Amino acid sequence: MSTPTKERSNLTGKLGFVLAAAGSAVGLGNIWRFPYLAAEYGGGIFLLVYLVLAVTFGFALMCAEIAIGRKTGLSAIDAFGKLAKKFSFVGYLAAIVPVIILPYYCVIGGWVVKYFAAFATGSAHEAAASDFFGNFVAKPVEPLVWFSIFLGLTALVVLFGVQKGIEKVSKIMMPVLVILSVVIAVYGCFMPGALDGIKYYLLPDFSAFSIKTVLAAMGQLFYSMSLAMGIMITYGSYMKKDVSLESSVRNIEIFDTGIAFVAGLMVIPSVFSAASTGGGSVEDMLVSGPSLMFVTLPHVFDSMPGGAIIGALFFLLVIFAALTSSISLFETVVSIINDKFHLSRKLCCAITLVISVLLGVPSSLGNGLWASIQLLGMDFLTFFDFISNSVLMPLVALLTCVFVGYILKPKALIEEIELTGRFRSKGLFTVMIKYVAPIFIVLILVSSVLNQFGIIKL
Repeated sequence: MSTPTKERSNLTGKLGFVLAAAGSAVGLGNIWRFPYLAAEYGGGIFLLVYLVLAVTFGFALMCAEIAIGRKTGLSAIDAFGKLAKKFSFVGYLAAIVPVIILPYYCVIGGWVVKYFAAFATGSAHEAAASDFFGNFVAKPVEPLVWFSIFLGLTALVVLFGVQKGIEKVSKIMMPVLVILSVVIAVYGCFMPGALDGIKYYLLPDFSAFSIKTVLAAMGQLFYSMSLAMGIMITYGSYMKKDVSLESSVRNIEIFDTGIAFVAGLMVIPSVFSAASTGGGSVEDMLVSGPSLMFVTLPHVFDSMPGGAIIGALFFLLVIFAALTSSISLFETVVSIINDKFHLSRKLCCAITLVISVLLGVPSSLGNGLWASIQLLGMDFLTFFDFISNSVLMPLVALLTCVFVGYILKPKALIEEIELTGRFRSKGLFTVMIKYVAPIFIVLILVSSVLNQFGIIKL
């Protein structure tokens, strides 16, 4: 059995590992993407489908990735290569994902910091204007300044290392994130007209169920749970052998899914409340896709009593969620560079910072100065998002299932998981990895590509 190198950093124990990995999983995917997908795909029925998939499909993939990392003590590139040389290319594909995502993720993180600053300094009404977001992202310099601030904070935490940086920050930010989520959700749920939103979100309407609901929920799992991008393999490589892997994955799922659930309670009832007081159509406000965060919600907060305070707390919450994920993305790239070239952490951080700036600048300017430059009909940020989330992540997940199910064999990872006791869900793990997950992943990959180019509409 492979063991980590002596130089390998470790998270101090189960709590440290769970909070760090959960911090990675909890991000913009939970606070931003989950609510608008839930709203678009039937509310309660989407929530039910997502929960079922999280404890089956998501559980199996997360167990596999963390076990690969802990078994080898290496990040994605070298982990696959160490287990089977012919499959080292899967590690390279997985390594490309965080390299692509990190820069544009930090661009969006910069937007969040800008909105927090606006609400915290008394400019909530201006930020709620319908043209505020479009005018802001089209500027050539200001979005880059906020991007630099967010990226700098991310790099600073990673520079301090696994225990003193990532683990310490996760232990502070995750509890605060949970408290802020609950406070905002409770406030929104008691607003006039919010009850209809609560019913829509919590009560499944089975007539709204379709294959599109399943595909949307499964696609969200990748985005939300940090799967198929090398992160969980990297964090698994920091996991001590005496920590229960199965129990840790369950705890990560509870954190991740719980925050996503509460995010829905923050957003959907608040939108119903705003609509009931003449704020606009519920359908138009909820199914506004990505603009929900930066156009619809500022308007909703502005229409609330005490909305400036709630808005500031909300964007502070989103900053914490985005930071925990960007830290994991940054750390994954640093770990990959370190494992491959054996450079110092400082130098690996500097290289990652340069890469992020080089790719982040086009992602920011693509909304303004460089808007005329299109890649496959998409601006830079949309293109990077499409390539990473709709193509590479499903492809890496599919290859991981094939690798674990038919090359390495599930037994090898089950043995790793059972170092601390019986793996109670090994039957589910084996069936999902070998038979169920590959089929659904192919459907996600094909449907995502066809949807992007307008061949089908999800």
